[in-house]
Amino acid sequence: MSSGVTRRGFLAGLGAGVAAPCAVGARVLAAPPSDEIRMGHIGVGGMGGGHLGRFAQNDREPTVAVCDVDKGRAEGAAKRCKREVGVYNDFRELLDRKDVDAVVVASPDHWHGLHTILSCEAGKDVYCEKPMMTTIAEGQAMVRAARRFDRVVQIGTQARSTSAGRYAAQYVRNGHIGKVKEVRTWHYNNPASGWEAPQPVPSGLDWDMWLGPAKWVPYHPKRCHVNFRWFLDFGGGQIRDRGAHIFSNICWGMNVDATGPVSVECLSGAAPKGMFDCPNDFTVKYEFKNPDWNLFWCQPGENFGGADFGFKYFGEKGEVVVNGGDGSIQSPKEVYIEPGAGETKLCVSNDHMGDFLKCVRSREKPVMDVAIGHRVTSLCILGNIAFRVGRKLAWDPVKEEIVGDEAANRLVGAPMRPPWHL
Repeated sequence: MSSGVTRRGFLAGLGAGVAAPCAVGARVLAAPPSDEIRMGHIGVGGMGGGHLGRFAQNDREPTVAVCDVDKGRAEGAAKRCKREVGVYNDFRELLDRKDVDAVVVASPDHWHGLHTILSCEAGKDVYCEKPMMTTIAEGQAMVRAARRFDRVVQIGTQARSTSAGRYAAQYVRNGHIGKVKEVRTWHYNNPASGWEAPQPVPSGLDWDMWLGPAKWVPYHPKRCHVNFRWFLDFGGGQIRDRGAHIFSNICWGMNVDATGPVSVECLSGAAPKGMFDCPNDFTVKYEFKNPDWNLFWCQPGENFGGADFGFKYFGEKGEVVVNGGDGSIQSPKEVYIEPGAGETKLCVSNDHMGDFLKCVRSREKPVMDVAIGHRVTSLCILGNIAFRVGRKLAWDPVKEEIVGDEAANRLVGAPMRPPWHL
């Protein structure tokens, strides 16, 4: 890479650190680019295609390069752009361009970690779609890379940029429902699929590059675009997909952005009998201390708000229900109040990508900084680990390791398929 740091060993020297996002006195990062932020896009189908739409005809944040291992998607993305852009199959070629200031990472989930780390190393700011990593070790490396190379890294958990999530979190943190002892989510189940034979790789798709750091499996369309979410090795199911949004706002409301649970237990869960292996009828209990409260991921669970998914705070003096689908407060309506003198006032962001671009220019931390995203996504991953091992896990939120269970702790950081590695 242009930084001259080797991919094999650069992480060993990275320093850790968490700075408050979107707050007065937040650490200012390296000097900003010119007023024009030149964008590169890694992954331009699905969410990536949607993000591209914001920049394709934009003069202030113009797209200058696109990359996708699906040739048809890459070429189609290039045609949408106002100016001539570079078109790449290999993201490293995009990162080698000196005229790319910031990168949108919207590749399949199992690529998010390496794409973000190597983008930071190459001197690019990063907007990374959620879920931000497949293992907790990847998340730790992403935080270290962002800090070492002084990069703005926003995680695409847009729930932090909804007024409902912000007002609910402020309402809870300012004590309006008293001490919270429990928070429960609800979400519909993962889809199921039968067993199907491998198929020929479509023309124009680089299947080996699509797999990248994940273990090799034969091609099938149900393993690729969109459907990769229903495999533990790729997407991790609803708990890692939508769970990243739901847990994001719960962590905000419970003020645990910089810590985690002390235990994680899968109370129920069954893998579908077919290609997809993410659990259904899935319930996970997270125990937090100081203060003491419990978080439950319930799939499907009791629907408290009428929407497809959401969550409910249970306080000693009241309750708050937040619908996830439309980002609305189901109850109570008085949640929409401004904090009083001396009360907690959370960062206001009503445009998640806009917040990222603002921070690229100001060099402040974004509302969903990579360190917060790491803690939030760790909850999702720990739930899946508890399901996989079938026993209660003791978690050290300071050391970020599973205590007294070597086999389970090995799942905190899994080896990547050569030649890819942290």
